[in-house]
Amino acid sequence: MKDTARHQGMRNLLVQQLQEREHYPISDEKVLQAIRTIPRHLFLDSIFEEKAYQDIAFPIGAGQTISRPHTVAFQTELLQVREGQKILEIGTGSGYQSAVLITLNVELYTIERQQELFKKTKIFFEKMGYIPKKMLLGDGYRGYLPQAPYDRILVTAGAPEVPKELLAQLKIGGRIVIPIGKGEQVMTVLVRLSPTEFSKEEYGTFGFVPMLEKIQTRIR
Repeated sequence: MKDTARHQGMRNLLVQQLQEREHYPISDEKVLQAIRTIPRHLFLDSIFEEKAYQDIAFPIGAGQTISRPHTVAFQTELLQVREGQKILEIGTGSGYQSAVLITLNVELYTIERQQELFKKTKIFFEKMGYIPKKMLLGDGYRGYLPQAPYDRILVTAGAPEVPKELLAQLKIGGRIVIPIGKGEQVMTVLVRLSPTEFSKEEYGTFGFVPMLEKIQTRIR
């Protein structure tokens, strides 16, 4: 597949739809520009190309999905990213969310639990030029302590609760965006106010694949 003017037009229409949504419209222009720029159809199997710029999640293998564009944009907007920040992403998946963050010029560390997706996405990143600071195969519940603390942590899978290891790896003043719950999850933002205090805000229900654990982290 190639990225054509037709695909760009479809992305422009998608951005307009994200801006005009009744619930949780996207207003961060940097996030919207990333959505305009990144060829989402290339992150999907070719059979989904015609629907790649609809607000739909698609299977990507290993029982995982690529999130809806609104979900990606909304989580990124909640993260309040600033250029140069150190960000930990839990759940690389297809790499689309990673590409959005990389386009925002951050120092990205991203962890994938599924070896099949890890290998596939690592090759795809190299081909497309989306290069995270480090891509890891391992247990997202454990985070990545060698580069902690992080300015931001983004979790792209549903967790029954916020992993303590991730909270411990967040800077004071840092933000973590995570969907919490079983079945449907509540999008939750925690801000670290002090070594022991966090503020909490909740933003509607979403549906994510469950966050998996119990794999030894291995750096690749």
